[in-house]
Order: sequence, then structure tokens, then C-alpha cells
Amino acid sequence: MPELPDIAAYLVALEPRVLHQKLERVRVASPFLIRTLAPAVTEAQGLTVTGLRRIGKKIAFGLEGELWLVLHLMIAGRLHWRPANTALKGRQYLAAFDFPFGSLTLTEAGSKRRASLHVVRGEEGLEALDPGGIDVLSSDPPAFRAALSAENHTLKRALTDPRVLSGIGNAYSDEILHAAGLSPLAQTQKLKPEEWDRLYLATQATLQLWVSRLSAEARVAFPEKVTAFREDMAAHGRYGKPCPVCGGKILRIRYADNETNYCAQCQTGGKVLADRGLSRLLGADWPRTLEELEALRRR
Repeated sequence: MPELPDIAAYLVALEPRVLHQKLERVRVASPFLIRTLAPAVTEAQGLTVTGLRRIGKKIAFGLEGELWLVLHLMIAGRLHWRPANTALKGRQYLAAFDFPFGSLTLTEAGSKRRASLHVVRGEEGLEALDPGGIDVLSSDPPAFRAALSAENHTLKRALTDPRVLSGIGNAYSDEILHAAGLSPLAQTQKLKPEEWDRLYLATQATLQLWVSRLSAEARVAFPEKVTAFREDMAAHGRYGKPCPVCGGKILRIRYADNETNYCAQCQTGGKVLADRGLSRLLGADWPRTLEELEALRRR
């Protein structure tokens, strides 16, 4: 699922292509994509894009008249920049947004249709789609600690809870925890002060690194290979491969739709996280599906 650095890169690539441009037509190939009835998506046609915004893992297109199109790519949704009026051929094409100098197309791999498009009006409509997590990159250590420790959860769950932090998912939570040298199963209300310091600094450094790297690439070419598995990652997607820090094998925890990658030597004092108690812990602390996790809202 595209996370904060990936969404930031999309926004960098979209700005010179669609900002201040007229959205001439919206073509929807899959009726399952649109999740709102009013305003109608056709109301966006002929309006100029006045702003672009990230809301968690969603991309929001601001249009004249305070109309907003909000895209959530979920796991397999991806954006592509194509020549104007490109035909939507194939089941993977869900929609196209036609601009004077090109078409922004939305595809989704696989048979499940999880990606969504909401059409809302005004800031109030946007707020209804915001789970409420804090913006990590603009937070200070006290705000960061307060958000993660408000409830007692595993670090893995807290980092990926959209009500707690905005835009972090499975991939970058693995990278953050590896950089911090902390177990994904450590409890938020039991961390020591020095562990909070490491976690905050690792979160900032990891996200800033990937936002900078991916945004630089997006300034050269539209992001076409958005993936959760990148060669330079330290832990995520590297199961069975050597840890770049200590050389030990990267291990994994699997539960329902989720997989966590970690280094036992660097993060858990050599302990392998694989026993019956682990499944019970994850079962009590983790939604069974990514849809359930993404649907969480701050009360």
C-alpha cells in the first residue's frame, strides 16, 4: 500500500501536470470505485484543480467551488500519467481523469476492488475522511509520545494505526523499528525514555530519507514503480536476507493479512518472535484485515 513517502512523491509528480489545469472529463470504468453519491463525480468535470493534499494515505484533489476528489489506492491501486484521452482497456483500469495535456489513469492489480474515490465538498467533507493521526514530520517529541502512548498497543500496531500517526503502514513501520532497534511487539506504555528518543528520531529520519529520495525521482519522471519493497530497505520485504547492520537473517511474523519483518539481533536481543503467545498477542492487538485497519476513525 502506498504510504506517506509514496503519496508525497505522487503529489510532487502531479503538481506540474494537473495543478491549475482544467479537469475536462472523469471516466469511471468500475462502479465499485465511487463510494459517495453526492456530490456526483460529474460535477468535477470542467473545473480547475486549485490544490493537492495528502490525507493519511489518500490523495485529495481540490477543485473550484470547494469540491474535492479523494483517492485511496489501498493495496494494489496505482496512478499513471498517460497521453490525453488514453483508452481504458483491460480490467485493471478503474478510471481516468482527463486534462488538457494528459490523462491520469487509475489501475488496480488483482481481482479485489479495494481502491476508492470519494467526492466531497469543503473542509468538513475532507475532515470526515481523515482518521485523525498526527503529522509525524511536523510533530515534536512530546506530541509524538503522547499520541503513541494514549493507549497501550504494540509498537507495530501503534505506528500503523491511522488514528495515531498519519500515513505510516506496514513497510515504513518495519523500517522505523529496525532503525530504532526496537521490537515490533514492545508495548507503547512500557517504553523507557531513551527508547522514546530512539523511536522519534528513527521515525523522523526514516520518513525524511524516503520522502526526499522518492520525491527527487518523481521530479524526473512520473512514479510508475510504486512498491512497498525497495532494494535499499533494511528490513521490510527482506525475509531470509542478511540484515545490513549485523548480517543476521531478517525474520518475519505473519498474522492474517499482515507480515512484519525484523532483525532479532538488532531489535529483540536475539529472541525469535514465534510462539503461541505471539499469535494471541497479535490477535488481540491487530485488525484481521487491512480494510479494518484503514477504516479506523478517531472517536
